[in-house]
Amino acid sequence: MSEQETHPPLALGKKQYGIIAQAIERWREGGTIDGQLAERLSNSIAVASFDWQRTARYAFIVSIFCLVIAVGAVLADEVLLALLKRIFNSPAIVKCGFFSLVATGVFRYGLYLRKRYPHRAYGNESVFFLGVLALAVAVFFLGVAIDTGSGHYSLLFLIASALYALLGLWFPSKLVWVFGLVSLGAWMGTETGYVSGYGMYFLGMNYPLRFVLFGAALAVAGIAGQHSRSTAPPSTLRERLLLMSPQTKVIGLLNLFVALWIMSIFGNYGDMSHWQKVKQYELFHWSVIFGGVAIAAVWYGLKHDDGVLRGFGLTFLFINLYTRFFEYFWDSIHKAAFFAVLAVSFWYLGSKAEAIWHLGQRGR
Repeated sequence: MSEQETHPPLALGKKQYGIIAQAIERWREGGTIDGQLAERLSNSIAVASFDWQRTARYAFIVSIFCLVIAVGAVLADEVLLALLKRIFNSPAIVKCGFFSLVATGVFRYGLYLRKRYPHRAYGNESVFFLGVLALAVAVFFLGVAIDTGSGHYSLLFLIASALYALLGLWFPSKLVWVFGLVSLGAWMGTETGYVSGYGMYFLGMNYPLRFVLFGAALAVAGIAGQHSRSTAPPSTLRERLLLMSPQTKVIGLLNLFVALWIMSIFGNYGDMSHWQKVKQYELFHWSVIFGGVAIAAVWYGLKHDDGVLRGFGLTFLFINLYTRFFEYFWDSIHKAAFFAVLAVSFWYLGSKAEAIWHLGQRGR
């Protein structure tokens, strides 16, 4: 039996196969490896006939959306809704306990599946997602049970955030941890709104500016955590916390850049009537700050080979530029000329990106 029959070729996606094949050919041309070894390496890889991994991911996403639609259809049906009301015609604390047991059972089942089928990452995380939904319903009914009419419902987001964070670290599950961070952001927004009497300002900051600070704190924590991570399997709470650094960074960057984009349009104004009286150039400093943070993200991403930071920085840098273009030139130039400039700028951007891509393909 030959070696090739004993070890079948490694199936790769078209993009991965192309990169590896080009690397082998460049090594052969440069004399790093001889022709015989290059042929053996080329024969050890093959293009996968079908991308089952991506199909699995999309299938689970569609399954979750279908489940949400099914629940919505049930709630929209008067007969089924009346039946559910009769079934759940019990005190809120009982409903809270019921959904807590459901969440516990779902999470335990997810852990069982992960232990038995560790390679089925998408399926296991989909089960955890159902547990997240059940736990959210349990927290909601807890709020109904303890409601005193104060309107201080932000505490429910804090409880949900703490539960998700602890469960995400205990399992560990990156998906559950992300929901913990999202709930933490919801708590921050609603809590500062409650403290300020649901006014638009808290310590002189409107909602977007608060999320700029919140996102920046999460992003810095995530970046610092990534630099402190070790390759060893996480065994302590600190190591599991550092394991979640990439997710913390992404959620932080998303909050930071979206909030900065809103700030570049509306500034630190909470009243639309006041904002409408402001000239666009008076908010230009927020655009400069937005652009500066995006450029800093690109620079740091290039320096430390961080594709996430590079991607966020470049994406929101272009969003910033085109937002300013729409703001300053939409009313002042003919619409045909306006979109012609957009077309030329995107063509130029595409040609430069293509040139950079081809530069990476050529040998130095």
